[in-house]
Amino acid sequence: MELAFYSCGLVAIIATVAMLFSRNPVHGLLYMIVSLLAVAMVFFAVGAPFAAALEMIVYAGAIMVLFVFVVMMLNLGGEVELLERVWLQPRTWVLPAVLSAVVLVQLVSFLWDSAPSIAGQEVSPKQVGILLFGPYLLAVELASMILLGALVVALHLGRREDLEEGDGQ
Repeated sequence: MELAFYSCGLVAIIATVAMLFSRNPVHGLLYMIVSLLAVAMVFFAVGAPFAAALEMIVYAGAIMVLFVFVVMMLNLGGEVELLERVWLQPRTWVLPAVLSAVVLVQLVSFLWDSAPSIAGQEVSPKQVGILLFGPYLLAVELASMILLGALVVALHLGRREDLEEGDGQ
């Protein structure tokens, strides 16, 4: 259990640092997904499987799809496509593959254990829903408005470049 916690924590740190220094937005998003999955595994290792499931579904699933949609909407053009072909050499896949393999091995070894010891109080999805749409409703709605604002800004930035290119012709 400790090995899973520390190794997935290390994977999360390495993937986050790689995301921060990634020059390509799509590669940064992929590193961020690996980081979020490693954090979900950390939650799973400390005995919070419901929090781990929420981490995977909400962050690694829904929000990453939103980010990928925004990157696709920006339409980066042909220059980026040529640069992408150069960056997609086999050596580029080594670090993400190693980090993902570490998380996968830890998850499989944790699930292989017949009786994992889960400490703490069990929380049902109903209790989480009551909290999210009860006392924390304002925080949930503010987070959704921030994400909507980010999407509108990305759309505006992408369109402004298209309009500027069209004005010169």
